[in-house]
Order: sequence, then structure tokens, then C-alpha cells
Amino acid sequence: MSTTPTSTTPTTATNTDEQHAAADVAAPTSMAAAVRHRYGTADMVAVEQVPTPEVGPAEVLIEVVAAGLDRGVCHLMTGTPYLLRLAGFGLLRPKQPVLGMDVAGHVVAVGASVTRFAPGDEVMGIATGSFAEYAVADAAKLAIKPTALSFEEAAASTISGITALQALTTVGGVEAGQRVLVIGASGGVGSFAVQIAKSLDATVTAVASSSKLDFVASLGADVVVDYTTTELADLDERFELIIDIGGRTPLRHVRGLLTERGTHVIVGGENGGRFTGGIGRNLRAVVLSAFVRQRMTFFISNESRTYIDPLVDLLAAGDVVAPIGQRVPLADVADAIRALDAGRTHGKTVITVAELG
Repeated sequence: MSTTPTSTTPTTATNTDEQHAAADVAAPTSMAAAVRHRYGTADMVAVEQVPTPEVGPAEVLIEVVAAGLDRGVCHLMTGTPYLLRLAGFGLLRPKQPVLGMDVAGHVVAVGASVTRFAPGDEVMGIATGSFAEYAVADAAKLAIKPTALSFEEAAASTISGITALQALTTVGGVEAGQRVLVIGASGGVGSFAVQIAKSLDATVTAVASSSKLDFVASLGADVVVDYTTTELADLDERFELIIDIGGRTPLRHVRGLLTERGTHVIVGGENGGRFTGGIGRNLRAVVLSAFVRQRMTFFISNESRTYIDPLVDLLAAGDVVAPIGQRVPLADVADAIRALDAGRTHGKTVITVAELG
């Protein structure tokens, strides 16, 4: 990371701690960032110099050390399904040109109403435009990074980790001793789901492709299933909870794998049209659930401390380990997105922004 600070716009919180006071320095007026100015493929993404973002009253400005790549980034890059655009991300072009959400780094400045953080703090969480040298985050979506956790591990964790945590607990209601099936276990959410389920004393069967079975087994799965050679409908086991990531398995097959009153939780959805994506299958599952004893549902992840703080506790205790699969520099973000989109990755891809000393 480069430049000599030239000016500052953020308001910093009052703090008498010497470390924080020493860290309260100005941010440069411009920064390197991975941007796209139009919706489209990874070919639209380039690293450019853009203005450093200004911090709002309830926000934190972070000097980014590392950031995480997930499927959500791909959807925001392409602007599909089109429901995303209607949700406020920009109808004809993206409102936020800088990509990236998962973040880990150093606090540079805080807004006037922020009291939980101060300049110099090492933080992790969810930001707006984290594929950049600096990013702004809502203070409510950040946590202090545990000392034992590297910036890369922290950057790989929040979005996928809290999604898996909600799918298993708040939505899925997992209990100790239950049998849990994780479909799509080698990806970001799936790799966290396997570990969190094990930490909650469930018995976990994980589904992945041949090349990723060893990786999934290393996460602690009790049984691994290769979907390229084994039809899920042919499994003899019945499960109290199925975490279904990606939304590709026919609902009738999923129902056949559930116990009489089992729960099916859909996470995301990669099939479907450009307008609604996988939401059609998700809605069909909810409608079907009204006529059967099994519960079939989906959810939208809650990006709040309610889940970020417990996830950080699991990471700090070593009960869950950030499943880093690939590390790429900021300059290679477009290639990293192509690899994720083509299914050539496992675990989480980390974008390294600053030198990791």
C-alpha cells in the first residue's frame, strides 16, 4: 500500500489511548480499487484509482489488509438476478462501482456517533467496496479481530460464516446429535456449515465433487459424498436437517432425504432466469412446505452483530477455522472471479490488498 497521506475528511472518535491516538492519521484522497462501471462479466472489472470514500456518522473507514470473495460479489458484478437492481443496487448501472464486501484491516477513522471502535483497531466484518485500499463499513457490521486470527482468515469469514450460522441455528434449529446433510459443502458457506454443525455436536454428511472431497473431509465431515458418482436420491440415510447451498437439487429428491419432520434450508440459488434467479425454486419449497409435515424454507442473511459476534467467538476459540482455498492480489481480482464462477475454487478466496507483515 502506497501513498503519502495528503488530506482527511473523516471525523475521528475521541480516545485517549496512545495506540489509537498514534494511529489517527489522514487517509489519502485517492486509492486503488477493483471497479466495474457497468454490469457485466469479469471482463468489466479493472483496478483503477478512485476517490477514497468519506465516512458517515455511523461508519468506520478501514485501511484494508485483505478482503473475501463470495458468490454475492458475482451477482452484484453482473446485476443478476434483476431483482437485485430493483432492491436498490442500481437499475441501469451499479450505484457502487467498487466490488467486495468481506473485509479485514485497520481502522483509520470513525464517524461522530461511533463509540465501539477507534483508529488503530484491527477489525473484521462487512464493508461497502472492500476490494480497495480503503473501505467504509457500517459500525454495526464490524467486530474487533481476534489477535490469534490473521487478517486473511478474518477476511474470509464474515459473510459466509454468518450465513452458515443462521442457516443451521435460527432457521434450521439444529440440535446436538442430529444428522445434517450439507449440499455444496466445498464452497464458502458450505465449508463453514460443516464446521459449525460439528461444533454443535451434529453428525455431518457433506456433498461435493471428486476433486474437493479431501478438502471437505479435512473440515471434519463424518461422511463425504461425491455427487459426480452418487445420486443423492440413492442415499440410505435420512436427515433431520438439510442445508442446501446453490439450489440445484430437485425438491422431490430433497424431501426423500428428510426425516418425517425434517427441515430443508435453501441458501441462495444459482439456477433460474435472469429476472428472479433461484427465487422460484425457493418459493415453491415454501408453498410445498404448507402441505407436508416436513419444513422447507429459505432466508435472507441478517448482516448484524447478532451473528457476527458469535461467529467471531467460534473463530477465536478455534472451533471454526477460516477455510481459505486461494489467495490472489488485488490486481488479479477479475481472474479470481472467473475461477469462482467456473467452479474451480474451494473454500474462500482471499484478496490480499496490503502487504501481510
